[in-house]
Amino acid sequence: MSKPPTTPSSPWRWIPTLYFVQGLPNVAVATLAVAMYANLGISNTEIAFYTSWLYLPWVIKPLWSPFVELRGSKRGWVIALQFVVGAGMGLIAFTLPTAFFFQATLAVFWLIAFSSATHDIAADGFYLLALKKSDQAAFVGVRSTFFRISMIAGQGGLVFLAGWLAGDDEQFVQAWAWVFGLLAGTFFLAAWYHVWALPKVAADRPAETSESPWAGWWGVFKAFFQRRDLAVVLGFLLLFRIAEAQLLKLFIPFMLDDREAGGLALNNEQIGVLYGTFGIIALTVGGLVGGWLVSRQGLRRMLWWMVAAMHVPNLVFVGLALIQPTSLTLIGGAIVVEQLGYGFGFTAYMVYMMMVADGPHKTAHYAICTGFMALGIMLPGMIAGWIQEQLGYANFFWWVVACAIPSIIACALIKIHHDFGRKED
Repeated sequence: MSKPPTTPSSPWRWIPTLYFVQGLPNVAVATLAVAMYANLGISNTEIAFYTSWLYLPWVIKPLWSPFVELRGSKRGWVIALQFVVGAGMGLIAFTLPTAFFFQATLAVFWLIAFSSATHDIAADGFYLLALKKSDQAAFVGVRSTFFRISMIAGQGGLVFLAGWLAGDDEQFVQAWAWVFGLLAGTFFLAAWYHVWALPKVAADRPAETSESPWAGWWGVFKAFFQRRDLAVVLGFLLLFRIAEAQLLKLFIPFMLDDREAGGLALNNEQIGVLYGTFGIIALTVGGLVGGWLVSRQGLRRMLWWMVAAMHVPNLVFVGLALIQPTSLTLIGGAIVVEQLGYGFGFTAYMVYMMMVADGPHKTAHYAICTGFMALGIMLPGMIAGWIQEQLGYANFFWWVVACAIPSIIACALIKIHHDFGRKED
């Protein structure tokens, strides 16, 4: 049986747009939903709890990841799901003006999250199939960059746009409806572009198995969960981001809350510029530098530098909560420092997942890793709002700093293949 042809295509033609699109639903669930509900008067406890539940599809996506590997091409999955996510964004826009907007938008966010999680499986699998191993680590910085650019567009541009559209009379319902309508159009355009741009890779076909689909599903899972180092791997995946998971849920409410409540009393436009633009640029630079250094030095040599970069800058939020500065330059500088360190440190997490997933079922095993990554964001995030309301912002950020301890322990226990991630000369 002859192999399907491979369409020659530079990775630069599709990696930037693929990972830009992959980032937008994450931004919608993790940031836009938080900002929107805060603008519409939902409490911090409810925001943190319910939006954290939206991570569940990313947690459980390994349950259906083998079917993505066993049924259809990754390219076909990617294009179809981009159309579905676009339709979901349009539904958010239509349901916002209703009296039951909170329940309705949460339901549609679930649809978007489920579709996006499945899209991530296919997109990451396609990335692993379409690139040589030596290029996979080198392009980590590129894919991270355009994922971060989508965050600039979302956390920066769209949050700013919502504040601008709302105006002085704070018409946030109509403003956010326009924002999600814009996102819907973006996804439809991206899907049509990828019909043309994504290459047809010879290896991108259903995994061959003589067993039934359920037997093949179980075989993929069994291969992962029979690892001898499973406890150490899961400990790293669940604990590396435990501090950032809590910080992520309360950072925007902290910036929006009145100074009497311990916040910084910023508006949407200021958040869009400081956090969503300068912060994400710093995050991007950190990711690019991290990917380049890992490709030169290997993950093992860079790990502890990245661990320090991940956690030490969280101290800037303690300072912001204690001082409550009014200077936008000082606030923006603190955000840049923290985001630069986070972008640099998170590279270690991504490359480690590639090492764990490397093998005959790399698409499904990478999806399993990202599922545990999402669980490590979801569980701490669910209780973050309650913890903050009990402690206040300053003590909450001290708590976040202390949460680096379990992450450090998890990093000390992992074993990294010699020079993994280092690009061959």
